[in-house]
Amino acid sequence: MLAIIGGSGLTQLANLEITSRQIVRTPYGEPSGPLTYGRLAGSEVVFLARHGYGHTLAPHEINYRANLWALQSKGVKRVVAVCTVGGISIAHAAGSIAVPDQIIDYTWGRKSTFFEGAEQPVTHIDFTHPYDEGTRSLCLAAAKDANVPVAASGTYAATQGPRLETRAEIDRLERDGATMVGMTGMPEAALARELGLPYAVLAVVVNSAAGRRESKDAIQLDDIAKIIEETMSKVRLIVAKVVDHHGRS
Repeated sequence: MLAIIGGSGLTQLANLEITSRQIVRTPYGEPSGPLTYGRLAGSEVVFLARHGYGHTLAPHEINYRANLWALQSKGVKRVVAVCTVGGISIAHAAGSIAVPDQIIDYTWGRKSTFFEGAEQPVTHIDFTHPYDEGTRSLCLAAAKDANVPVAASGTYAATQGPRLETRAEIDRLERDGATMVGMTGMPEAALARELGLPYAVLAVVVNSAAGRRESKDAIQLDDIAKIIEETMSKVRLIVAKVVDHHGRS
């Protein structure tokens, strides 16, 4: 079964024929909300709103472990996550969509592993390629089928939030090789890898990062809201094709 994790601007899936909602108890506490089961494009899918269905959880407050554990425990075999980001590189203009292939983690203080405590063995996972290539290919094929242009690569810088970054911080991220910046990409990707869940991200660029292009002097939050509203219709088209392709695979 495929799971879609929705971010800012995607707290529900349009055209999802909901069959049930389930509250899942986990050893790591409460997920962001109940799992919503339904059918989309003729295939079964489960949806989870990362920030809660009322969008009340800030990036650093999200229980990423509970979210991923809940999905895996209910039989999910693949995860596609939607994240909003700021574009650092000129290749990621506001209103565009990307499927990143790399990530740099700048977060701190988040519960970032299932392997902790005296009862757990020390476990190292390979994270050379943080996103599952098969799931990335699924997203790219779905976007092509939906006739929505997407960037086929990019490096996601995961920052702590909830504030946006300074211009100097964005300069540093760019020197490090980041091409986009967001707040929810980690530890979600690493936790999915620990659970053996194939995972990829649809990154929705809702603004240029601080000091870049239209955000040279300041980031206009009203403009972000407009771009989210405009771009999420394209994301929903891609997601529907992702579900369809996954159901036929």
